[in-house]
Amino acid sequence: MLETVRYLMGSVGASGFGSKSTAEEVTEASGVDLKSITAIITGATSGIGAETARVLAKRGASLVLPARSVKAAEETKARIVSEFPDSEILVMALDLSSLTSVRSFVSDFESLNLPLNLLINNAGKFSHDYAISDDGIEMTFATNYLGHFLLTKLLLKKMMETAKDTGIQGRIVNVSSSIHSWFSGDGLRYLQLITNTRSRYDATRAYALSKLANVLHIKELAHRLKKMEANVSAYCVHPGIVRTRLTRDREGIVTDLVFFLASKLLKTIPQAAATTCYVATHPRVSGVSGKYYADCNEAAPSKLGSNADEARRLWIASEAMVAQRFKTSL
Repeated sequence: MLETVRYLMGSVGASGFGSKSTAEEVTEASGVDLKSITAIITGATSGIGAETARVLAKRGASLVLPARSVKAAEETKARIVSEFPDSEILVMALDLSSLTSVRSFVSDFESLNLPLNLLINNAGKFSHDYAISDDGIEMTFATNYLGHFLLTKLLLKKMMETAKDTGIQGRIVNVSSSIHSWFSGDGLRYLQLITNTRSRYDATRAYALSKLANVLHIKELAHRLKKMEANVSAYCVHPGIVRTRLTRDREGIVTDLVFFLASKLLKTIPQAAATTCYVATHPRVSGVSGKYYADCNEAAPSKLGSNADEARRLWIASEAMVAQRFKTSL
């Protein structure tokens, strides 16, 4: 109850920020010049991703915006450039639900010989309709987690090289959700069930599983980065409750009623982008890795999301899923 009151009041935490802080406020306060930073941001065509891209561009970062809809990404670019004419923004094609597309994007990006300091895995999908990806994986899991898992894995070498060459710490950010705590049970078993059996599919549970996977991904990734002594840190964030295009497949009386009743808990999009921008830029979290953040402060994920054994198990299974598709090891 106390946490809810503090949230509604916008009380600041140890970071000096809280639920009412905006992305512009936290990046201004960080005092960091981003002119030497190159960032890839997925899901930047609308909502939180678009605001994250806008604010980082305002602070001088060069952006790569991969998107399934190149047209939508070009529109995001045009809006940012109209506000900040000196912005350097590159739009590229990427469908995160397709492992082939992820590999193609990484190959195209590497051919440009650009540095990479910051990777923000922001894109997300919440679909009421059941679907299977071209790779034979339930679509929500494929888009929200597995595509980002492969994208991160393939870009990691470039990030490590950039950090070594520039002395600037690389940062990887997964945008998850507090909804990850709604999932309980054996995630890999449930994934197998909904991949093979349409009747077992529940949209909310599938989404919660994908967001739990985002949390576990960062936990195991941080562990591996530490073992490699890489100058790259990994973070996971809950942006807060905000109505974006993510809910477009859930429009209707029930959804409208839920958001009306929860209206006092909703964040604006600038507020929702704040935690992502905080962990992506602020010196305070430099060197911190594997942590979960909400309202620009370190928070506790669910018990399952804190389980190192589950994180390792998911990583091994994810490598197997990707390797099986391409008949090769990573």
